[in-house]
Amino acid sequence: MASDVDTAPLVGRAELVQTVRSALLGDVAQGQTAAVFLTGESGVGKTRLLGEIGARLRDQGALVLTGSCLDIGDASPLHPLLQALRRFDADLSASQARTSSAVRGLLQMFADETGGPDGAGALLERVSRGLHLIAEGRPLVLILDDLQWVDRSTRQLLLYLLAGLGDLQLSVLAAVRAESLQGAHPLRRVLTELRRLRTVRVLDLSPLDRADTEQLAAAVVGRALPPDAAEQVWQRSGGNPFVIEELARDLRDGRDGLSETLREIFLDRVDALPQHAHAVVHAVAAGVEPVQHWLLAEVLRLPEDELIDAARAAVAHRLLVGADDGYRLRHRLVAEVLAHELLPAERSGLHRRYAEALTGAPGELHQARLAHHWRLAGDPARALPAAVAAAQEAERLHGYAEAHRHWSVALQLAGDSGSVEVDRTELLGNAAEAAHHCGEHVRALALLEELVAVRGGAPSCALHIRRARYLAAAGRSALAEEEYERALEASDCSARDRASAAARLAELLLHLGRYADAGRRAREALALAENVEGSATEVVLASSALGFSDAFLEDPDAGLAVMRQALDTAERAGQPEDVACAYLHLAELLTGPLNILEEGVVVARRGAERVAELGLGRTWGTRLLAIAINGLFRVGQWAEAEKVVAAALRHRPSGADAVELLLARCRLSVGYGDIEAAGRDLDAVATLLAGGGARHVIPLLTLRSGLAMWEGRHDVARLAVQRGLTESRSDDVMILSALVWHGLRAEAEAHASRTVDVDPTAVRRLRDVADRMARKSAGAARPVRSVVEGFLALCAAEVSRLDGSDPELWATSVAEWERRNHPYPAAYSRLRQAEALLARRSRIATAGKLLREAYRVAQGLGAVPLTSEIRELAGRARVSLEERDADGARAAASAEPVDDELAALTAREREVLALVAEGLTNREIGQRLFISERTIGVHVSHIFDKLQVRTRVQASAIMLRNSRG
Repeated sequence: MASDVDTAPLVGRAELVQTVRSALLGDVAQGQTAAVFLTGESGVGKTRLLGEIGARLRDQGALVLTGSCLDIGDASPLHPLLQALRRFDADLSASQARTSSAVRGLLQMFADETGGPDGAGALLERVSRGLHLIAEGRPLVLILDDLQWVDRSTRQLLLYLLAGLGDLQLSVLAAVRAESLQGAHPLRRVLTELRRLRTVRVLDLSPLDRADTEQLAAAVVGRALPPDAAEQVWQRSGGNPFVIEELARDLRDGRDGLSETLREIFLDRVDALPQHAHAVVHAVAAGVEPVQHWLLAEVLRLPEDELIDAARAAVAHRLLVGADDGYRLRHRLVAEVLAHELLPAERSGLHRRYAEALTGAPGELHQARLAHHWRLAGDPARALPAAVAAAQEAERLHGYAEAHRHWSVALQLAGDSGSVEVDRTELLGNAAEAAHHCGEHVRALALLEELVAVRGGAPSCALHIRRARYLAAAGRSALAEEEYERALEASDCSARDRASAAARLAELLLHLGRYADAGRRAREALALAENVEGSATEVVLASSALGFSDAFLEDPDAGLAVMRQALDTAERAGQPEDVACAYLHLAELLTGPLNILEEGVVVARRGAERVAELGLGRTWGTRLLAIAINGLFRVGQWAEAEKVVAAALRHRPSGADAVELLLARCRLSVGYGDIEAAGRDLDAVATLLAGGGARHVIPLLTLRSGLAMWEGRHDVARLAVQRGLTESRSDDVMILSALVWHGLRAEAEAHASRTVDVDPTAVRRLRDVADRMARKSAGAARPVRSVVEGFLALCAAEVSRLDGSDPELWATSVAEWERRNHPYPAAYSRLRQAEALLARRSRIATAGKLLREAYRVAQGLGAVPLTSEIRELAGRARVSLEERDADGARAAASAEPVDDELAALTAREREVLALVAEGLTNREIGQRLFISERTIGVHVSHIFDKLQVRTRVQASAIMLRNSRG
C-alpha cells in the first residue's frame, strides 16, 4: 500500500526486526535453510519491514534478492525470482563481473528453457545451482512481497529449496496479505507444509499499540498531538500504520474530513465482500460495539448458517474482529466511510431494528444503546426515557463522566420531543451535578445558571450551596466563600442546609490555609449536624476540617485521630465525595504539618486508587496524586514523582484539580532547572486561579521567586515575594515561612551577584515577618514548629550572607533539614556552608567534604541548577568533587574496572539513557515517558556529566556495555 511512508520512522517494530534478523541469519547453521513469512492486513507495514530488514541483512554481509509477485494469476512462472535477479544485476558494479556473469547465466537459462522430458524437477535443480554460483559462499536471502499472488512455479521452488533439496544456504523472507488467504487459496496449503519445518516461522504482524500510534503520528505531524487529536487518530486507525500516516498528514496539512485515498481503499475492501458479509459490516458499523451475535441476527434476520458464513468472511477480510463478547470493526474509520454509503432511510431503519431488538431483550439493561439507536432512528420520544435510565445507571456505578454525557443527551432530546412531558429543571440539576463530579466545572456552573433562569425567582439556600461547591472546585475560592455566607444568611435555610453550608465552608477555609476559621466553622457544623438525621456527609467534612485545624494549631495526635475516624465514617456511609475528602485531608496532614512523609505518600496513592474506583479519579484522584508528588519531591524521590505526574495527567484535570497538579509538577521542573516548562505551568496556574486563596497563591509566588532566582532575575524574585506577603491571608506559617526564605534568599543572591541592589526595606520587612512567624509557631503543634524552625534557620543563614556568611548558621540549617529527611534544602545548606568556610579561608578540608556531599545529593536528585552552582564554586576553590583518597586511590580506580558505570545515575536517568541507546530523539523519549522535550534535554545533559562523555554514541556505548555485563 503506497504512501510517502519512507519519510516516517519505523515505529514499534524494533523487537520484530531483531527477531527476523536472528531467524534468517543469526540462528541458521552453515548449509541450512530458514524462512519467515510475515502475515498481516493491508497497510500494516509489511513492505516497509521487508525493505528495512533487507537493508540490515545486506549490512551483515548477506546477498539479498528482492522481488514482488503480480496479481495476474499463474501466467508468469517464477516472476518474482526473475525480477529479483534483474534488479540485482542492474545494481552490480563493474568490479563484480564474476557475480554479474553468474546472474546473467541464470537469466539466460530461463530464457532458453523448453518443456523437455526432464520436467520441473530438473528446472528447480538448475535454479538451485545457479543461485549457489551467484551467492559465492555468502548467505543468500530471497525477499518476496505480496506472496498471496505467487505463481505455481515459485511455490514449488520455495518448497524445494526450503526442504533442503538444493545445495544452498538460503533464507526466505516473504510478506502475505492475510485477508487474501481465503477458502482454498493454494498458498494456505504451502504455508501449512512449510510450518512443519523447524526453521520456518509464520509471524502475524499486529497493528501498533496506543503509544506507538501516537509516536508515529507525532513524527509525521512534527510535534506531539493534543490528547483529543491523538485519541481520534487511535480510534480511527486501529493502529494501522498506513492509516495513521494518512490521518496524521491530514492533521499536519489542515485538511478536514477523510481523504479520498483512504475512502477508496476501504470501499474497495468492503465491495470485495460477498453480499451477506457486506450487510454484516454495514450493520456492525451502525451498531454500538461490541455487537453480540444474537443482536446481529435480530437486526439482519439471516438464517444462522448464512450469518455465520457472512461474519466469517468479514473477519477473514480483516474488516471485523470477532470475540466472545461480539463483533467490532477493525478500524472505526470503516464506520465513517460507510455512513455516507447508505441512504438516510436505510440508516434510520438499521437503528430502528437495533432498538426494537434491544427493547425485546429479556433480563438485560441496554439503556445507553437504546437511547443511541432510538435517537438515530428519529424517535426522540422513545430515546429520552432510555437516556435518563442510562444516566441513572451510570451514576449508580459511579460513572460520572458517562452520566454527564447521558444527561446532556437527555437535555437535547427533551428539546426535540415536544410531545413528551419532562421536568427540564430536574434534568438540568442532574446534568450539572454529574458535570461537577467528573471535573467539567465550567459546564457545571453554566448548567446551574440555566437552571436558575428556568426556575425563576431568587436563588434558594440549596442553590447557593451548590453554586459555592462548583465555584470552589473551579478554583474560584473567594466567590465560593461569599456564596456559602449567603447560604447561611438565607431565610429559607433549613437545619440540614445550614449544617451542610457550615461544613463545606469549613472545608473551603481549610484549603485557604485559614485553620482557626476552619476549626470554628467545623465546630459550628458538628453542633448543627447533631440535630439532623442522616448527616454523615456533614459530619465527615466538618470532622476532617476540625481534625486538620487541631493538628496544626493544638494537638497533632488528637487531630490525626479525628481525621482517621472521619475516614472510617466516610467509608461506612459509602458516599464517594465523603471518602475522597477524608482521604485528601488525611494525606495533606501527614505530608504537610506532621511531616510523616512516607506514610502520607502511601495514603495519598491508596486514596487515589480508591476514589478512582468510585468514579472521582479526574477530580479528587488528581488532587491526591498531587499530594503524593509533593511528598516524593520532599524526600528526594524525584524520578518516582515524575511517574506519578504522568499518571495524574492522564486524568486531564481542570479547575482547582489542575492547579494542584501543575504546582506539583512545577516544583519538579524548578528543581530540575527546566525553566521553560516551569514557566508554562506557572502561567497556567495564574490563569486558572481566578480568585484563589493563599493555599494556591503563596506556593505559586514562591515557585515564581525560585524560578526567577535560577534565571538570575533577583528583582523579579523580590517582587513575587512582596506580592505574596501583601495579597495573602493565611494561618499556614509553613507556606509563609517558605515564602519568606525565598525573599531573603533573593536579597542575598542580589548582594552576591552585584547585579541588583539589596533593598534594605524589604530585608527589614522580611525579618519582621520571620520574627512574627517564630512567635506564632511557638503556639502551634510540635510538628508544625519543627518545619517552621527549618525555614527560619534558612532565613537566619540567608541574612548572614548580606554581611559575611556565617558557616555556623548554615551548619544549623543542614542539621535541621537532615533531621527531617529533606535532602534538597540540606544539600543547598551544605553548599552555602562550604561557601562561607571558603570565603573565610578556614577549614578547607571540611568545605571540600561539604561540597562533595552536596554534589552527590544534587546529582542523585537530578537538580541541575544546584549541581552547576556546586561545580562552579568547587572549580573556583579548586576542590575536587570526586570521592577519592589522597593516597593513590586515583591510580587504583583507574587500574580496576568499575563494577557498574551507571551507578551514579538515578532510576529516571537510566530510563532515559536506555531510550537514548535505542536511538530515540529527545522528543521521542519525551513522548514515551510523558515528559517535556526540554526536561529530557536536562536529563541527557546530566547523564553526560555523570558519565563524563560528550556524545549520545559514547553514552549509548556505556549503556550497552553495562547491560551486557
